[in-house]
Amino acid sequence: MKKYTGKGVYGAVAIGKISIFKRQEVSVKRERIDDIDAQKQRVEDAKAQATAQLQEIYDKALKEVGEANAQIFEIHMMMLEDLDYNDSICNIIETQSVNAEYAVAVTSDNFAEMFSAMDDAYMKERAADIRDISNRLIRNLQAGGSDNALGDDKVIICADDLAPSETVLLDKEKVLAFVTAHGSSNSHTAILARNMNIPAIIGLGDAFLSEIKDGDSAIVDGFTGEIFISPDEETTARLEKKQKEDEEKKKLLQELKGKENVTLDGKKINIYANIGSVDNIGAVLLNDAGGIGLFRSEFLYLESNDYPTEEQQFAAYKKVLESMAGKKVIIRTLDIGADKQVDYFNLAKEENPALGYRAIRICLTRPEIFKTQLRALYRASAYGNLGIMFPMITSVSELEKILAICSEVRDELAAEGVEMAEKVELGIMIETPAAAVISDLLAPMVDFFSVGTNDLTQYTLAVDRQNPEIEEFCDTHHEAILRLIEFSAQSAHKHGAWIGICGELAADTSLTERFLRMGIDELSVSPTFVLKVREAVRSVDLSHA
Repeated sequence: MKKYTGKGVYGAVAIGKISIFKRQEVSVKRERIDDIDAQKQRVEDAKAQATAQLQEIYDKALKEVGEANAQIFEIHMMMLEDLDYNDSICNIIETQSVNAEYAVAVTSDNFAEMFSAMDDAYMKERAADIRDISNRLIRNLQAGGSDNALGDDKVIICADDLAPSETVLLDKEKVLAFVTAHGSSNSHTAILARNMNIPAIIGLGDAFLSEIKDGDSAIVDGFTGEIFISPDEETTARLEKKQKEDEEKKKLLQELKGKENVTLDGKKINIYANIGSVDNIGAVLLNDAGGIGLFRSEFLYLESNDYPTEEQQFAAYKKVLESMAGKKVIIRTLDIGADKQVDYFNLAKEENPALGYRAIRICLTRPEIFKTQLRALYRASAYGNLGIMFPMITSVSELEKILAICSEVRDELAAEGVEMAEKVELGIMIETPAAAVISDLLAPMVDFFSVGTNDLTQYTLAVDRQNPEIEEFCDTHHEAILRLIEFSAQSAHKHGAWIGICGELAADTSLTERFLRMGIDELSVSPTFVLKVREAVRSVDLSHA
């Protein structure tokens, strides 16, 4: 028996045979050509085919993992149309009189190298995207554009790494687990694995792949990040028991549907769901969430080729509110910038985009965009229980400006005779240390706080959460973060506001009791974690110190 240890990104146990992922090899030779226009046309044809393939992958991802995670394939389609990328391919064909495959391969190497050399972690990750779309183009040029397929048996997929498109296209009914030599827990593939509820381990190292073969028996423990090759009887028995217990626990969680989120001593907690699209409402209702604690409205902007109109936004917000039938729906105003870029916003390149022109800073300096969204939100408020939340707050003056614009929009709509809810709760994200430290000044101005622990961790610890090289320094349980959350909770309650957590820590059940003891009123998580958090809440007794 051999054991390898990496990082588990989805906790579950899988037992079965190994299948080493066989990526279609892309081999390119340099050939001299005479008909330059014909080669350019071949590129255009391959691009059209690639766009159709990516659209198919996007549609599949939309159904399986939701809008937020499917968005990467829209980005790939946009990258296919990038002018610099396409100009480089054409230029190489024209100046060197070479075949299309070679021109694409050289462009891919040049652009990937350029992105890899950048300091910004988000831009570094684009190198993998460039290689992914370039390899797709080359396969199409070589008339071999089909994607990897599995046999009939369920298997444990082992690979050096998996591109997002490869992960989605694999038939998840035949995948027991994903195991990769490389990758980070914040990679698109890791996120997709979590959302597909498939056990996954990353970062096992190059030696792992050289020491295994197709058909080896293996057990994957996604909880500990371990994979056992040719496991002995004792290990097999232990992990079979662990797998059975996990499956029984998941069945028991289903019995919690319809139950209240109440601690043993009677304190009620709201457990809501985070979503990024109207398409995710079904998952919210299926998992019995009490409401929506975070609707990421920026995906309306990411899905569009131009600024979404007031009517388009109104229709989306109205549908969410109507579908939730009076349950609370908190919609976050657009959070564009940093790792969420939109071409038509024409945002300048920045040295530190996470610290730059993003979210509420865009809204306050481009009030026409902000007011359009607020008009749509207030109009939709007549159709349900709406709360509006503002991201990236750092000062009282910002919040004063926001509230003034909200008041202005309400007055304009009232003058037009537009029906609105009498009361729309307004809240802010606590995701910067500044907001947490002055939460006692901000709390009297709003109805609620929602703690965005992903960014709060990043800004408090000065750790780029998308950079796998410093992942070990990203301690989400750091005492500084927990103290900032607790102080924010005290500030909220002192001034009559409620407080929730909508970042990934909300689903960390090892912290549930501590959050409740801080006074957290609401936890908003991915729909699939609602019942798990409900179970944790129902096991807490706050009457004992």
